[in-house]
Amino acid sequence: MTRVATFGNYQSALLDLMRAQTRAADAQERISTQKNATDLTGFGRQSETLTAMKGAQSRIQGFIDTGAAVAARLTTQDLAMDQIREAINGAREAIGGAVGTESGGSLMLELEGFFQAARGGLNTRHQGGYLFAGASTSTAPVEAANLSELQAAPTVASLFSNDTLKTASRVAEGTTLETGFLADELGADILSILRDIQEYHTTPGSGPLNGRLSETQKAFLSSQLVRLEQAGTAVVDKMARTGSLAKQVENITLGHEAQKIALDELVANRTDADMAEAITNLQLSQVAIEASAQVISQLRQVSLLNYLS
Repeated sequence: MTRVATFGNYQSALLDLMRAQTRAADAQERISTQKNATDLTGFGRQSETLTAMKGAQSRIQGFIDTGAAVAARLTTQDLAMDQIREAINGAREAIGGAVGTESGGSLMLELEGFFQAARGGLNTRHQGGYLFAGASTSTAPVEAANLSELQAAPTVASLFSNDTLKTASRVAEGTTLETGFLADELGADILSILRDIQEYHTTPGSGPLNGRLSETQKAFLSSQLVRLEQAGTAVVDKMARTGSLAKQVENITLGHEAQKIALDELVANRTDADMAEAITNLQLSQVAIEASAQVISQLRQVSLLNYLS
């Protein structure tokens, strides 16, 4: 006597269909996400390695972002220093011209303009804060608005409101660079010179420095040319230091970017799905689903009731 187990056949076919559908869903998910899994649980034993790699990626990306911020700050810093340097050079040319022509003419008016240029460079802002103010980024490091206020200050040091904390940035593991400069170390020389000239100009007996210049006045202005040259050299030295720091930050950042690319490749090798394999699995799963569906359809015709009838 032949036995026909209809329920067992149906159950086997349904299980095959469910397994095929699961494989299809898994392949479809890998195709849509392009990843082997959507969470660490799906990576099994590799999850700890991937966690460590992800942590390294985050640290390196943090250093890259810091390097970009430091580079932007150094660029602004260089432009501000160049403005101060140009103000010093402009003052030298104006004084040299006055001495050469033996005429003060508009000398003090020109020096007022160069003071404003130097003051603007010292009060340069970057990302909302004063660049050369140290930690007191909300306070302008130079408050004097003109040569008269410059002269009225009790000392040159009193003209500056910056603190002594220079900007430092951690750009790599174990590498912290001091990249900031302070207004008083950049501007003390030029403001001191301009203050002395303004005081000489307003002092009875020595000034004013307009019209035809006396020999004494020319000698005084000539001595200021030497001081201005030294002040300009000091600013250029700091600009060179800024350029050196910028190059160092650039090299460190390039190294970090290379490391990140290597890490990205390692992570991708473990997490990215093989698209060709995933598409093949999806197609095979779809074929298996169709086959299982056909088997189930055929089982409708293979029933104990058919035999009984």
